Amino acid sequence: ARLAGLVEVHGDSARPGWRLRAWDRDDSAVLRGWVALFDAWSLALPEPEAHEPAAVAEAVSAMPQVLSFLQLSAGPVPVEQLLDLLQQRVTELRTERCEVSYEPGTEPPVEAAAEPTGTPDAPPASLAPLLDWALEALASVGALTCDAGQATLTPLGSWAVWVKLEQICVAAQSPAGNIEQSAEDMLRGCAQLRPNAARAEYRAWLAARTVGGAVSELIDAARGEDALLRGLAFEALRVVGAPAEPDVRAVVDEPTLRPYALLWLAEHDGLDPEDAHEVLTREEATWLWVDTAAAVADHGEAPMLVRHLESAVQPTVPRLLDEVRAVGHPRTVQVLVALAAAHPDPALAKAVRRAAFQVHTGG
Repeated sequence: ARLAGLVEVHGDSARPGWRLRAWDRDDSAVLRGWVALFDAWSLALPEPEAHEPAAVAEAVSAMPQVLSFLQLSAGPVPVEQLLDLLQQRVTELRTERCEVSYEPGTEPPVEAAAEPTGTPDAPPASLAPLLDWALEALASVGALTCDAGQATLTPLGSWAVWVKLEQICVAAQSPAGNIEQSAEDMLRGCAQLRPNAARAEYRAWLAARTVGGAVSELIDAARGEDALLRGLAFEALRVVGAPAEPDVRAVVDEPTLRPYALLWLAEHDGLDPEDAHEVLTREEATWLWVDTAAAVADHGEAPMLVRHLESAVQPTVPRLLDEVRAVGHPRTVQVLVALAAAHPDPALAKAVRRAAFQVHTGG
């Protein structure tokens, strides 16, 4: 239940996980919960004690290829055949790490003899217990069945493997090449993309990571000083969807993230994006206006900043300036100075400069 996200364990106590609350109303949450369990199959049963952790790790790393073979076979496969495949994949993994092994009766080069860098290939027999453990663990989470020396993916297991393969394909289609970047660098790379292209990039970046890790990275990026990245991070979280809900709800009390989180949650709950701003108080909407203006001032052009005035909830510029001064956003002075420099109306620009000076001097 913990691996599937149905319960959270804290010390000696347990409490309902977010998936448990969504279980009865969201079929996709049920499937995602099972995929989380499938992803954690190696934790479902204790690993064999007689094997070194490195050998167990190799077996776990090799199992995706075994599962892909089972999925392509679309039927029972002899365990002996899977054992051969596991051995081949483990050998490939060792070769990729440059662990060179030598055939009996041959002498290694002098350099290698002086400093051995490899280990002998494990014979298939020694991998058999690890394969048995892996198959039993996968069977325990409902991904496959084992009978009469043959393994068969269940329909659910076949679907999960297909989902993983599809994610790999999505990740491979990263149009702007940001898939290996950190969340912050990825968002910067998406700043100049059109919305559809940016969403495709978000999907590719997310497909290459665990959901929990990706969501944490995006929220950390949103906590930074760059307001543009804050907005883009929550756009990427919209692509994540329901799995991001607990983390977004957890930051509602952080002043910097609160307006963005409230809008995200409102849209997630089914409110039309055009009406979502109604969930914000006047003060929260004003704070968001200043934060968005900071993003425009840092990364946009002067006409964009002037047009941004139209999005304010206040009916007049004097009212806007009064409430902007009161809201206490750390970038208020810079935003007002930039707006005064950009606005073509000299009288309005003078009023905005005066407001910036008053904020700067604490008035």
